[in-house]
Amino acid sequence: MSAIRLLLVSALVCLVGTGCSIPDRGDAVPRTHTDLAQPLGIPNARFYADGDARLMVEEGIRSGAREAAALRAAGALPTKIPPAYFLAVSGGGDNGAFGAGIMNGWTAIGTRPTFKMVTGVSTGALIAPFAFLGSDYDAQLREVYTTMTPEKVFRQRGITAALFDDAMTDTTPLADIIAKYADQKMLDAIAAEYNKGRLLMIGTTDLDAQRPVIWNIGAIAASGRPGALDLFRKILRASAAIPGLFQPVLIDVELDGKKYQELHVDGGAIAQLFLYPPSIDMSASNIKRERRAYIIRNARLDPDYAMAERRTITIAGRAIVAMLAASGFNDVLRTYFVSQRDKVDYNLAYIGRDFEAPKKGEFDQAYMNALYEYGVREIVEGRAWHKHPPGLASPTGVPTR
Repeated sequence: MSAIRLLLVSALVCLVGTGCSIPDRGDAVPRTHTDLAQPLGIPNARFYADGDARLMVEEGIRSGAREAAALRAAGALPTKIPPAYFLAVSGGGDNGAFGAGIMNGWTAIGTRPTFKMVTGVSTGALIAPFAFLGSDYDAQLREVYTTMTPEKVFRQRGITAALFDDAMTDTTPLADIIAKYADQKMLDAIAAEYNKGRLLMIGTTDLDAQRPVIWNIGAIAASGRPGALDLFRKILRASAAIPGLFQPVLIDVELDGKKYQELHVDGGAIAQLFLYPPSIDMSASNIKRERRAYIIRNARLDPDYAMAERRTITIAGRAIVAMLAASGFNDVLRTYFVSQRDKVDYNLAYIGRDFEAPKKGEFDQAYMNALYEYGVREIVEGRAWHKHPPGLASPTGVPTR
């Protein structure tokens, strides 16, 4: 049974079920105080993407100061500020093998830059730390996306999980995979790069508040707080937690000495990728520097044609898939138009129509290996980057392919 069908059947079971208990959780943060609660007492650990943009602008200014200090310490402060490279990696489940292939192929051709900022959502959140830390982590990134199987991600629960649990699967295996790679060594490396002025941002969805959250992983790593590693792992797991299918993640926060718990799920519930909030206008910055954005969409951007059966679950499932595809394409458009407004050079990679490997099920290893190799070939052979989303007219008026 596909993930969409499983969720729909679960919903039907919930509708007819009565008297069911649910897993316990701590009190949610009061509605009027969601912006004030802090995890581990770290004031800049996260930002609400729909909140006060000044907080993120201030973090950007501080990162610039750290970058300049690091360049001076290395005796390499240039007369002209070097270009800033941004990388945004989208969700897409097992299609993350494409993004992994892009990153490793990029290393192979020798043109992969050091990114000023890396952002990730869902499977993109799992790729982002490897991409942020550079080619030393390429082997691990490849291993994750070419050896993955369903058993390494989740364990199926019975249909009654719709009534008595928080998801249709148990993602303890995924938590174990995250713990294997997201270790203290990785966290310390992230902290070192944060202190050089670089930023690693991961998106989740605060399900209580129904708000997009941007987690400042470098600040968490550099905080030295006990529990920082555990929080990092929880954020990665939460960002990939498909609502209803994968377990949500409870994150402890504190406000005025009182402890609360927030329920976080896949950042893709609100946005499947992000570069930076549109409320931040890079063109208005006092710091003039060349900026280049690279967007990896771990999905196709053309319609996934299939004849739909006249069955309730099939129709609903196809509709949900269509909504998710439209949402993902809108995210691509949003990043494009924001980059054009801010005069940021735009580069987009996505899975093309020419990729036709069959897929037998979720996290099919043969499919993921084929997609990984496809990503490598796309960038090695110079086809990966597009200057416009597909179908959108270029400044010359000619639609892009």
